[in-house]
Parts: sequence; structure tokens; C-alpha cells
Amino acid sequence: MLTDYFLNHGYSFFASGWTQFAGAFFVAFLMMLVLGRPFIRAMRAIQKKGQPISENVPEAHLKKAGTPTMGGILIIMSVLVGSLLFMPIYNPTGWIALSALLMFGGLGFIDDYKKVVSQSKKASNGLSPLTRLVVEGIFVVILAYLINQTMPPYIPEYSLAIGGGIILPLGILYYVFAYFVICGSANATNITDGLDGMLSKLYLPVLVVLVVALYGATRIGFMDTVMFLPSASGLYAVLGAVFGAVLGFLWYNAKPASIFMGDVGSLALGGFMGTVAMLLKSEIIMGIAAGMMVLILLSSFIQTMYFKATRKVTGTGRRVFLRAPLHHHFEEKGWAETKIVERFFVVSILFSGLALVLLKFA
Repeated sequence: MLTDYFLNHGYSFFASGWTQFAGAFFVAFLMMLVLGRPFIRAMRAIQKKGQPISENVPEAHLKKAGTPTMGGILIIMSVLVGSLLFMPIYNPTGWIALSALLMFGGLGFIDDYKKVVSQSKKASNGLSPLTRLVVEGIFVVILAYLINQTMPPYIPEYSLAIGGGIILPLGILYYVFAYFVICGSANATNITDGLDGMLSKLYLPVLVVLVVALYGATRIGFMDTVMFLPSASGLYAVLGAVFGAVLGFLWYNAKPASIFMGDVGSLALGGFMGTVAMLLKSEIIMGIAAGMMVLILLSSFIQTMYFKATRKVTGTGRRVFLRAPLHHHFEEKGWAETKIVERFFVVSILFSGLALVLLKFA
């Protein structure tokens, strides 16, 4: 809104993507800091008992009982305000990214609501896995179609950019690929959100990579490995707002957390991350940058599959990890929560650094 208003009145300064990024970042970050404390008080009053602590987590988590959840609502609100104020209104990419944020955030809200109302300690006390996968699949079909429409004519429809200028047309398989990218991102962030401050800290380095990829996609010659995508310029304000909102949320979510993000936040940020990666044709780069989240997701998958397979063969299920996902395994080994978060953060930075190198030279 402000960007279009000032551009229409001759202020070309607002045509810069970095101006839009900075403005949206500042608004979203300020909203989180100013509204964070009142929002936490409101959530505590509304939820009463807060988020139920799952029976599938280490005993140390029981002391977190009563902490309010659904902090992702404030994240989404801050992102929307910051984005709408500074993004170019007529550019479709920003709207698609925000749509992903709202779609997956809405799904997470329903999941959180069921958990808070039921106060059940079972891991399955929210939406059933099948329901979530089906609804996420519908979201992906819509988003993948819209993403494809934003691509310039010199890029084949429904295609995958492998790197080094190689583009692989996927046809109908593009939707399958999109499902793995967007839903995989959403479920990776959802499972990663298990310790105070961890998702925010692992998410921020990935955002840095996406911002660099965005700059490369909107500047001819800056990165030979990134395709020129002029319409992607609509993402500057949105990425700035998400950056500011996540950083602001960390202020309240750092150990000991005053509020949890909840599924409304983790699913929203994951769906957003995967969608932006597809808008930038940087899906593989994003997957590398989010390597720590991928490892956490894989640990849960491996644990489940191995347990089921060994139970079928031997009658007794066995486990690869002391407890899954991966961060709970290290908790069971006696690592302090803060040590796990900081070390995972370091690994996330390393993965993002590798992604930046590949982004520039691969």
C-alpha cells in the first residue's frame, strides 16, 4: 500500500526491493515486540491450561505445562501488516507466498485448537495425519498452479531447475514434486518446533539463503546459477516481514519460553518456506539450507518405519534413536536443552553456508 502510494507520487526510493524489505522487517519486528506481551497475557487468559504436554516427550518437558501456545497467530498478523504496507500490490508472487502462509497457518490453527480444547496428552490429539496430508495436498495443487503462472515465458511450464542452467520439464509430476517440497517443508518445521527457540533459530539462516536467492533472481549477472525471475521482486517485502516477525518471536520464545509458536506458526512458516523456494526455482538450494530440519524430519520417519518393520518381523518394535525426533534423542542422552538448540543452530548455519556457496558457484 505505502509502496504503491509513494511510487505514484514520485518517490522512486520505494521502488527498491531493499527499501521494501527493510520497511516490512521493521514493522513486523516492532509489532512482535510491542504486542508480544499483551498477546501472551490474552492467550494465557483464553487457553487457561495452555498447550498440553505430549506423552511422547522427555519428562523434563512436564515443567512447561501451562505455557500458552498459538503464538504463530501474532507472527502471521505481523507478517500480513508488514507485507501489505510495503509489497507491490499488483505483483502476484507476494500474494502467493502470503496465501501459503495463511493456508497452512489456518490448518495449524485448527490442529492447535483441538489440542488446547481436548487437553489430551496423546500425540494424535490434533487433526489426524491423513486429514492433514489430504488438506495439505489440496493446498499444494492450488499453490503449484499459481506458482507456475508466475514463471516468465523462457522457462518451460511445470519444470524443475537443477542448477548450472539445466531445466527439467516435469509435466504432471510437477505437482508431486511440489507436494514433497511444500508439505515436506511444512512438516519439517512442525516437527522441528520441539524445544524453546529452536525453530526460530534454525529458520533464520534458511531465510538468509532465500533472500540471497531472491536478490540473484532479480539482478541479471549477479549469480549465473540463478535464473532471472523479474516477478519475484514482489517477495522482498514478504521475506522482510517474515524475517522481522520470526526474530521478534524469538524474543519471547527463547528459553524459558513465555509462549509456544504452535502448529499455526510452524506449519505456516514451513508452507511459506517451500512456496517461496518454488517461486524462486531454488527448491534444491532450500533443501540444503534447511538440512538440519530435514535431518530432524528424517529421524522421526526412520524411527517410525524401523519400529513398525521390526515389530512385524520379531513381534517387538525396536528403535534407532532413544527417542524421536532427533532433539529428543539428545535430551535422553543428557544434553541440556540450550546446548541442543545452540548446536543445531550452528549446524543450520553450516548447511546454509553450503547452500550459499552452491548458489553462487554450482
